[in-house]
This record gives sequence, C-alpha cells and structure tokens, in this order.
Amino acid sequence: MLVVGLGLLLLAANYIVDSSVAIAQRAKISNFIIGLTIVGIGTSAPELFVSVSSALKGSGDIAMGNVIGSNIANIFLILGVTAMIYPFDIERLQRRRDIPFLILATLFVALIANDSIVPGINENKLNNLDGIVLLICFIGYMCWVVIQKGKDPKAAIMEADEEAKSSLSGKAPWLLWTIAIASLAGLIYGGNLFLDSAKNLARAWGMSEAVIAITIVAVGTSLPELVTAIVAATKKNPQLALGNVIGSNLFNLMFILGTASTVHSMAFVDINLIDYLMMFVASVMLYVVVLTFKKDKMDRVEGFIFFATYIGYMVYLLMR
Repeated sequence: MLVVGLGLLLLAANYIVDSSVAIAQRAKISNFIIGLTIVGIGTSAPELFVSVSSALKGSGDIAMGNVIGSNIANIFLILGVTAMIYPFDIERLQRRRDIPFLILATLFVALIANDSIVPGINENKLNNLDGIVLLICFIGYMCWVVIQKGKDPKAAIMEADEEAKSSLSGKAPWLLWTIAIASLAGLIYGGNLFLDSAKNLARAWGMSEAVIAITIVAVGTSLPELVTAIVAATKKNPQLALGNVIGSNLFNLMFILGTASTVHSMAFVDINLIDYLMMFVASVMLYVVVLTFKKDKMDRVEGFIFFATYIGYMVYLLMR
C-alpha cells in the first residue's frame, strides 16, 4: 500500500503540473509566472500533500520529519550522487544569495519549532502564527528572486520557456481539465494512502513516526528530484540538480511548513535536536564546498563525503 500510494502520488504530481501548465498557457499567462508558481508548487506537491494531510490528522512528527528528511536527502543523497557521477560548478548567485538564505531559513525553522528551549514551555510546535511568518518569508524571497531575474531579462525569458514546457500542450481544454481534476484526486488519495501506510509500518516495526518520516516518507517524496538529478548528471547537465535542490529545500521550509502549520498547528514529539542539526549541517556543508578543494565546484570526493554522511545518518536513525 505504501508503494501504491507513492506511485499514485508521484504520477498525479507529474500530470497535475503538465495539465496546469497547458491550461495556464491557453489562458495566456506568461511562462515566467507559470514557472514561479505552477511548476514550483507542482514539483513539491508530494511533500505538500503529505505534510498538510499529516498536520490535519495530528501527525506533526510526519509533517516535520518529511521536510527534515527531504532536505537532508536532497543535499547529502541527491547532490552527493550527482557529484559522484559528474562534478558541477556552483554559480555566483547560488553562492551569494540562495545557499546563505537556505542556511538562515534552516536555522530560523529549527529555532521557532523548538519552543522547549524557552524555560516553562514543554511542547515543541509550529502554530498558525509561525506558519504565517514562514509564508511571508517565502513571499519575500520570491520577490527577491523576481527582482534578481529582472536584471537579466533575456536569461529569465529563456529559463521561463524551459520550465514551462508541457507534454499536454495543444490538447483539448476538456481533456486538460479532466486530467487536472483526476490528478488532484490522485494526489489526495495517493497521499492519504502513503501516509496511512507509513504510520502503520511505524507501528508494526516498533519505530517512531518521526524516524519513518525522515527515512521512508522523505526519500519517497524526494524521488522526483533524485531521478531528475541522476538524468541531468548522466546528460552532463548536473547544474540543474543544484538549482532544483536549493529551490526544493527553501520551498519545503517556508511554503510547505508554512502552509501546513497555518492550516493546523503541529506539535512534535519524536523530532529531536540531532535531526534539526543534521538539516542545518547539510546546508552549511553545501556552502563549505564553495570554499574548499576546487573552489566554486563540487567534485567527486565531496560527493562521496556527502553520500557517506547520508548513509551514516540513516544508520543512526535505525539504531535510534
């Protein structure tokens, strides 16, 4: 049921992006707006649906574990594997804007989610106000990205046209809407099936929901990024992987956690400081790569270190 739910989730996410892009293009919406909204949200749809469903069902550990596990897997597993296949450069804007902002966002989420560090508070949670603050931060970041893109309009147009490609362009409107509605239903059903199966597995194996979320759920929802990264690396275009990972991690921290906690406050029981620390260390190590060995480049040695770190963390989780 876990595998079936994951399959439905990933398939539906793919088709909802394609159909939504085609519908938006028919409505004469610019590719730039499509790339910033539909494509960005759609590619993180599995994480979004799992986290929001978890919040509504009172499973805060799965919602937060999904984000923590996805962000750690994106950096250590996906970038590690990508660099081992084909080393890649880290661009100036990523060094100066995206990676530092990711480090700050990771630290901010870790601080506001650990209320118990304040004397007299025993419960760790993200409430509705925390969610609204995260969404405001996300909007601010997106505005910053738009302003930066505006400084190089030619490159922005080329990137937008690339992002807004759809295999369903030219199909009849009724068919596009049918696919979009069916995909949305698939997302909801597949997400619930995947979530419930993960919780049942946790109980059957005597593991906490947090560990299941950081391992199985997180890797499952990160499969699209992993596949995209491996394909990009084998085609000698690994730079695509880094952009996807940084964008996905920021999206997870600000938009997904922000949306989930705005919809319903989330309390965390089994997520501990080590998990937040690993997510923070992953972001910092990505920045350290910029400064060490071959400067502004992630090579195979660094890729192997990232991959080995991920395996070590997985072993620690299973022992925990």
